[in-house]
Amino acid sequence: MSVHFFIRCMYSLLKPMLLFLLLTCPLGVLLFYALRRRVQQRGRSQFSHLREQDQDGKKPVVVGFFHPYCNAGGGGERVLWCAIASLQERYSFVKCVVYTGDTDVGGEEIIRKAKQRFNITLTKPVEFVYLKKRRMVEAETYPFFTLLGQSLGSMVLGWEALTSCVPDVYIDSMGYAFTLPLFKYFGQCKVGCYVHYPTISTDMLGRVAKRTATYNNPGFVARSRVLSSLKLVYYRLFARLYGVMGARSDVVMVNSSWTNGHIQDIWQIPARTSVVYPPCDTDAFLQQPLVLEEGRKQHVIVSIAQFRPEKDHPLQIKAFNELLRRYPMEEWNSLRLELIGSCRNKGDADRIDMLREMCEDFNIRPNVDFLLNISFDDLRAHLSAATIGLHTMWNEHFGIGVVECMAAGTVIVAHDSGGPKMDIVVEINGKLTGFLANDVKSYADAMEAILKMTPEERLEIRQSARASVERFSEQEFKKGFLAATEVLIN
Repeated sequence: MSVHFFIRCMYSLLKPMLLFLLLTCPLGVLLFYALRRRVQQRGRSQFSHLREQDQDGKKPVVVGFFHPYCNAGGGGERVLWCAIASLQERYSFVKCVVYTGDTDVGGEEIIRKAKQRFNITLTKPVEFVYLKKRRMVEAETYPFFTLLGQSLGSMVLGWEALTSCVPDVYIDSMGYAFTLPLFKYFGQCKVGCYVHYPTISTDMLGRVAKRTATYNNPGFVARSRVLSSLKLVYYRLFARLYGVMGARSDVVMVNSSWTNGHIQDIWQIPARTSVVYPPCDTDAFLQQPLVLEEGRKQHVIVSIAQFRPEKDHPLQIKAFNELLRRYPMEEWNSLRLELIGSCRNKGDADRIDMLREMCEDFNIRPNVDFLLNISFDDLRAHLSAATIGLHTMWNEHFGIGVVECMAAGTVIVAHDSGGPKMDIVVEINGKLTGFLANDVKSYADAMEAILKMTPEERLEIRQSARASVERFSEQEFKKGFLAATEVLIN
């Protein structure tokens, strides 16, 4: 076959393709602009009262927060409400909107719960846009290819949000990076995000490559070389796509050094990225004076965490069981484990039932209390009465619960990874602020060591821990958040 004949064949194949592209590209551009115009008209006509000028005559700036689980009561929700409070305090012309999937709860009830749980008071009204397709971002909807399914599902939910209300500024406060291009290109919004935890990280890639079984890498996948290889390809392709989506953000805030490292690896926009530690209501806990625990007959070990798989409550129960086995049974009444957290849905309820059954199997059920959806005042009381704070999540992005435990005066035992290791449980002026562990034995060892300390030795660690948490106050968060978002608002 001659070269000339080959070129003619290729040309005959490529010619119709080129003609098709020449015809469809202009149509695609026209369709994009027509769709964007339609979104603008529809999204701005609804909630039109948000565009009305105030008495001072300033043009309002509508800031939309994408937070489908705004009523969950976890650390991410504290960030949301504290961010809104900071904008309301700083700008008279800003009007805040929250896109939520909590369709069964009214706005007043959501605000009331935020006040009760986080001790945050909002000075101005907040508009709620209720989304009906939240199931599109729930992990249970996608038994396989969960990350991709949830991310594409977030685009469906984001489109519902965008067509319901187009803001001037869009902030993703839950980690749905795939919604950023929608609001930037179709809504013509300035876009920012607060990243609690990267959807995918190099650590996740490493676990799949090493074929380590975990909550997001099932045993049947980890045991198979072929499935592990395929999953690794899937993760790498998804990481590239995640990086493209995240890099559309005008402003990126991350909650810890650990998260910052992973976001820099994947999104690669350091000039637009800053570390803003999440707000911890340390003031409320610091009001309680630290005193010697002389004569304390019962030691309480307390955990604060939502009942999600990655929080690894089973590790807490196993470590507590191991600790009890090191004491005579007649002394077991002197030790209690309190698991404090919010129960958001049936998935959480099922996990709590599983944890209760685990306690029954270990014959330690009388020593373990489950405290669900308690008020902020009750939370403060339980933390102040505890001796040890317990945290077991591998590669926790930050660890608000860890900070709260330290501020309340407990001696913390946190997982030796992520934010707790890099930012929180670190030596201050050469003094210990807590302990780190990574398995059942090391947790039990750390708790046993703490219980064997004298009250004076524990007090010294508690004082150092308290001094270190001033970096994580609500005021510090507000300063960092306002500084990062100033370019979006003005």
